[in-house]
Amino acid sequence: MKHTPPALAYLRGELARLEGLGLLRTPARRPDGAVLFCSNDYLGLADRVTSGRAGSGASRLVSGDRDEHRELERALASWLGTAGAQLFSSGYAANVGALSALASEGDLVVSDELNHASIIDGARLSRAKVVIVPHLDVAAVERALVAGPRAKEGAPGPRSWVVTESYFSMDADTPDLQRLRALCDEHGAGLYVDEAHAVGVMGPEGRGLCAAAGVSADVLVGTLGKAFGASGAFVAGCDELTRWLWNRARSFVFSTGPSPVASHAGLEGLHLATGSPELRNRVAAAAEMLRAGLRELGIAPLGWGHIVPWVVGDDRRATEIARALLERGFIVVAIRPPSVAPGTARLRLTATAAHTRTDIDGLLAAVRDLAGGSFT
Repeated sequence: MKHTPPALAYLRGELARLEGLGLLRTPARRPDGAVLFCSNDYLGLADRVTSGRAGSGASRLVSGDRDEHRELERALASWLGTAGAQLFSSGYAANVGALSALASEGDLVVSDELNHASIIDGARLSRAKVVIVPHLDVAAVERALVAGPRAKEGAPGPRSWVVTESYFSMDADTPDLQRLRALCDEHGAGLYVDEAHAVGVMGPEGRGLCAAAGVSADVLVGTLGKAFGASGAFVAGCDELTRWLWNRARSFVFSTGPSPVASHAGLEGLHLATGSPELRNRVAAAAEMLRAGLRELGIAPLGWGHIVPWVVGDDRRATEIARALLERGFIVVAIRPPSVAPGTARLRLTATAAHTRTDIDGLLAAVRDLAGGSFT
């Protein structure tokens, strides 16, 4: 369709409005030889070559259930110490499907204000009452739980869920998981933790920040498309959880099963990640080198760990810096509203095991040349 149908003509104005605000996104170009500093391929495993059956052919509930799916689920559950794990086609599908299957009308979902869009949408679809609490505010979580419903263990009825990420990708910070677990136990609530940016990279054997804190989440969500260099995601927990999701998570039930080749790649990535602690050590070393170098330039990155957010503030300025860095051979994407709050546009740098000292020194030199003291 080359012409614009009348029903969609209004989009011309909307696109022009976004462009005027400096918020219009276009496909990114990756020049040959450019160094990526915005990838989620934290352990540098995405470029390996794998092979296998390309498609599942149907929903797993119909005829699309494959050995590759089952093998990966068993391996994930064994690694995380859970009874089971359920594969989804993406992290977005996992959160939308799991939350909308677990919470329902009359229930309470207490959600951190900086939770990912997939969590926000899953909570909305559940039709539960959603209370948004200030970022990392444990006291606000407690107040919401005190005012919310409390179901008897094992009995039907309204119940409460506390939903958080373990490592927030825009601010590189972490909730008090131990305190949240204690509050959930005290008030009969479920703890739902998305470990997308932590699993594979952080915690003992890369098992995430819940494991690092000695916390058992009732529902743990992880991704295969970041540290494991594949695609898809999973929800891990007790046997009843995975059986329920198999039956009631709409993004699972009504989707073609994940590609078997992707599941095989996920299993391969899991083995490589867990069997290569040096990869996690290289990520940590690269992150500290990058953070220290930015601080020397007078730039104070947010948070800690392998995500290194550099808040610029102005949307256009963030875009200008990203463009200038690209011209110098470094790919860094400007993060702007609605991904972050207005006035907090940032360059979200990510450190990976693939980065060398030369890469990091080169990026820091480019930032120093561009800044002239005006970016901080």
